[in-house]
Amino acid sequence: MKTLILVRHGKSSWEYSVGDKDRPLLQRGINDAHLVSDRFQESAPKIDMIFSSPANRALHTAMIFCRQMYLPLDQFRITERLYDFSGDEVLHFIKELDNTCDTIMIFGHNHAFTYIANSLGNTYIENVPTSGLVRLEFDVNEWASIQKGITEQTIFPKALRA
Repeated sequence: MKTLILVRHGKSSWEYSVGDKDRPLLQRGINDAHLVSDRFQESAPKIDMIFSSPANRALHTAMIFCRQMYLPLDQFRITERLYDFSGDEVLHFIKELDNTCDTIMIFGHNHAFTYIANSLGNTYIENVPTSGLVRLEFDVNEWASIQKGITEQTIFPKALRA
């Protein structure tokens, strides 16, 4: 059994004159990442590895989750391959994961994460929102074998802010 947890980065700020990779989170993005990570911690499986895009907004979101969930930083890696917006490179990355890891959490971007959630899950998601989490499960032993799995869980911040 393989479990993939997708987390889209929190809401970012456009008010600074910086490159795309350097855009920071808005306060709402920080707050939403806390809300979602707190809720996910209640039912989270043991996570073997965490990977993030090198973009500031994804890294900051990942660090909030790691702190809130007490995830060990020695299981955290940054990879340029998650700085992808189409989903093609993310999908290749997932299929090349180490098979000794059963549960992987990745932090990245749209439209890639909505594409992955819909391509690999069994529930249509119109849009994975900022700070949104999607947990997919696959009844396979190798990451290279994943195809259609089960959309086991979604946590979107708007539902938590009500």
